[in-house]
Amino acid sequence: MAAIPALDPEAEPSMDVILVGSSELSSSVSPGTGRDLIAYEVKANQRNIEDICICCGSLQVHTQHPLFEGGICAPCKDKFLDALFLYDDDGYQSYCSICCSGETLLICGNPDCTRCYCFECVDSLVGPGTSGKVHAMSNWVCYLCLPSSRSGLLQRRRKWRSQLKAFYDRESENPLEMFETVPVWRRQPVRVLSLFEDIKKELTSLGFLESGSDPGQLKHVVDVTDTVRKDVEEWGPFDLVYGATPPLGHTCDRPPSWYLFQFHRLLQYARPKPGSPRPFFWMFVDNLVLNKEDLDVASRFLEMEPVTIPDVHGGSLQNAVRVWSNIPAIRSRHWALVSEEELSLLAQNKQSSKLAAKWPTKLVKNCFLPLREYFKYFSTELTSSL
Repeated sequence: MAAIPALDPEAEPSMDVILVGSSELSSSVSPGTGRDLIAYEVKANQRNIEDICICCGSLQVHTQHPLFEGGICAPCKDKFLDALFLYDDDGYQSYCSICCSGETLLICGNPDCTRCYCFECVDSLVGPGTSGKVHAMSNWVCYLCLPSSRSGLLQRRRKWRSQLKAFYDRESENPLEMFETVPVWRRQPVRVLSLFEDIKKELTSLGFLESGSDPGQLKHVVDVTDTVRKDVEEWGPFDLVYGATPPLGHTCDRPPSWYLFQFHRLLQYARPKPGSPRPFFWMFVDNLVLNKEDLDVASRFLEMEPVTIPDVHGGSLQNAVRVWSNIPAIRSRHWALVSEEELSLLAQNKQSSKLAAKWPTKLVKNCFLPLREYFKYFSTELTSSL
């Protein structure tokens, strides 16, 4: 991934990228293949760009691209939905914001933006050679951040955030509704209810909590036996509710299912009122202690199947957790084919191990990165380990 130096927030944003490539697209060029056809079809054949997939150049358009004017074919639509909220460990999105693929990416220099664009999309839609010019710039801001909405053939949609939500809700097979992403100027610090396990260290390392932050931003509760709705309402409101079963081998006087039932009970107390547009997220993690009956109950209560997140080193399975969550992209990013036999054997080995039990929070840490689209974060430097 080719990184662009960070944007100086005090400096005037460069407008070079708005002009780059516009003259090159004004002349008709010989048609090529794939994305090379886009400029030719629009300029020479006067084809409406909404009738062309701007991700691959196909004329078999399924629907409209949610972020930029232009169409998107069915295969590219599926790829876009799978990769929309995927993040790398550096905190930037893993794929191009236009085509959701690409090998070499240009990173937006706006410290409040995490989006990337591939060389191929930039050259085909903004103008040949634009990617090289952008790569050489010192304070480039991307096509969703620029004041101007048009750069060559690339035209940002009006109200693209609501367009993105409508696209996801209409096209995704995920039964959960997507929350509309929040503009930077409206993002507030996330308010967290952390049940049983304290995730303050993880959220701080991701930049969601400041070191020494207001204790009101994260409420950690271990024993919730006597917690009632009034308590949760007085502690809140909350934007994220997290809960987990203890790790294998952890001394505990309660059955594993107790953690599931208590999490579900308090989750209902913390939810916004029906119809509220306020983004609200939750996550429940099983550290391989729930039995099959408990897993079935969890999936029924939480209205989804779990995602298995493995920790593999040297080709062998070292650890794993099961996760239920409405945070975007957890299934597409972290879903793995790990057989129940493998998980059962892992659980038996860990149960018999004499090593001190640890909460494997690191496995789910980066699952929180998509929340950058919704909440304020205080650091752009992510720590690679805890």
